[in-house]
Amino acid sequence: MRQIVLDTETTGLEVRQGHRLIEIACVEMIERRPTGRHYQTYLNPDRAIDEGARQVTGIEDEFLLDKPHFADVVEEFLAFIDGAEVIIHNATFDVGFINAELARLGESFGRLEDRCSVLDTLVMARERYPGQRNSLDALCKRLGVDNSARDLHGGLIDAQLLADVYIAMTSGQVVLDLGFEGAQERGAAVTLAPVVLDRRPRVLRADADESAAHEKRLDSLDKSAGGASVWRRESAPVVN
Repeated sequence: MRQIVLDTETTGLEVRQGHRLIEIACVEMIERRPTGRHYQTYLNPDRAIDEGARQVTGIEDEFLLDKPHFADVVEEFLAFIDGAEVIIHNATFDVGFINAELARLGESFGRLEDRCSVLDTLVMARERYPGQRNSLDALCKRLGVDNSARDLHGGLIDAQLLADVYIAMTSGQVVLDLGFEGAQERGAAVTLAPVVLDRRPRVLRADADESAAHEKRLDSLDKSAGGASVWRRESAPVVN
C-alpha cells in the first residue's frame, strides 16, 4: 500500500475567512515504511499571515513573496498524492484548505477525496486514548517519538513526526498476508503443506546494539499500551 503523510501550514485558522495555504509537505511510505521520497513547497498566499500563525510557524510575509502560487504547483502536488491513502492529523482542517484552493481553480480539479482516501490520525487517537490530549506533541511524548527538533510548526518536520506516530500507533495492527484470504473468500479449501527441514536451521543472535534497539522499541510499545505490551509479555523469561 502506498501512503502519503501530509501536513499544511496556513495564514490563519479559518478557511471561511479567506485564509490560505502557505506550505504543503508530504512524506511517502510504502507498506508502512518511509521511502525517502517527499514533496514540499511554500506558497504565496496573496494575503498577510495572521500574527498567531506567524508565531507558530516562524514564516514571515516577505519570505513568501517570491514563492509559487498554488496554481503553479497543483499538478505536481496532485500527481504525488494521486491514488494513495493520505494520512493527516486533524484532516478536516487540512482537507478544507486544500479543497478551497482546488475550488478556486475550477470544478475540473474536484476535491482531494476524489483522488485519494483520507485517514485522520486525530480521530484514531481519540478512539484509542479517550479523554487524553491527542495533539501531535502529546502523541509523540506518549509513544516515545523524539520531537526535540520541533521548535516551530513546519510542514515537513510535522509530516515526518506524524509518520513515526502513525507507525507507533498501528504497530500492533499489521496484517500478514499469507495468501489464504482470497481463497477463503471464494470458499476454496486451503491446504498447508508440511514443512520438511533437510538441514539444521542457522540461528542468528542479536548483537549488543541490536538488543539495545529492540529494548528501546519495546519501551515505546509499553508506553502505547499503558503497561507491559504483548511483545514485552511474550519476550519475558519463563519461570518454572
